[in-house]
Parts: sequence; structure tokens; C-alpha cells
Amino acid sequence: MTIYAYARYRHSYKNLDPQLQKLVDRRVSLFRRSLFDPRLDTHRLHGKLKNQWSFSVDARNRILFEFLDKKNENVVFLDVGDHSIYK
Repeated sequence: MTIYAYARYRHSYKNLDPQLQKLVDRRVSLFRRSLFDPRLDTHRLHGKLKNQWSFSVDARNRILFEFLDKKNENVVFLDVGDHSIYK
């Protein structure tokens, strides 16, 4: 799988606490191995974000992403943070 990252994601990641960055890195590693691992709670969003998906980093933080192809082999990370990333 290839993961691309928008500038917004990279900026948000840099602003995270270093411990949270490590957790994000571990979750991204798990995501690479198994997109729909139950620990990630990967799910499609609804409404104006209907083409986007997210998965959980922890109880509060999420990674927002889109699939770039129908085979789910390429994704782009859009943002990382708490639920405010959905706005």
C-alpha cells in the first residue's frame, strides 16, 4: 500500500505531542498491515464527508483519509487530530 499525505496532515502531525506522534506512527503501521483491523475502527464518513474515511488513533484522535483507487492500494491522509478535523 502507498500512503500519501496532504500538507494539512503533515502540519497537524508536527503539532501533536511527541507521545501522540509515536502512537500515530504505531497506528499507521497497523493500518498498513490491515486496513480494517478492529482496533482501528476504520469507517466511512457520511454527509459532506461521504467520500472520506477515518480510523482511530486513540479514544479522542482520528486520521482522516481517502482511498485513491478501487483496490484500496493507495490512500491519502488528509488530517490527524480530534473530532474537529471533521469540520
